Amino acid sequence: MTRERMIRVIAGAFLLVSLALGHWVNELWYLFTAFVGLNLFQSGFSGWCLMDDFLRKLGVSSSAQTASKSH
Repeated sequence: MTRERMIRVIAGAFLLVSLALGHWVNELWYLFTAFVGLNLFQSGFSGWCLMDDFLRKLGVSSSAQTASKSH
């Protein structure tokens, strides 16, 4: 799985888990939901994503690296 796809999966999981925690545990978890949403929003404009930095440091390949290996 490429880094870009992992970011989408992780962001979706964070949103769903934080919504559930906000509903059943404490409403303050909605702040984490807002943080994830704001990060997605700003990364659409700036091209920078904190999760992308984490995954790159963990050695997850990008789609460009994956495509070059398959040819």
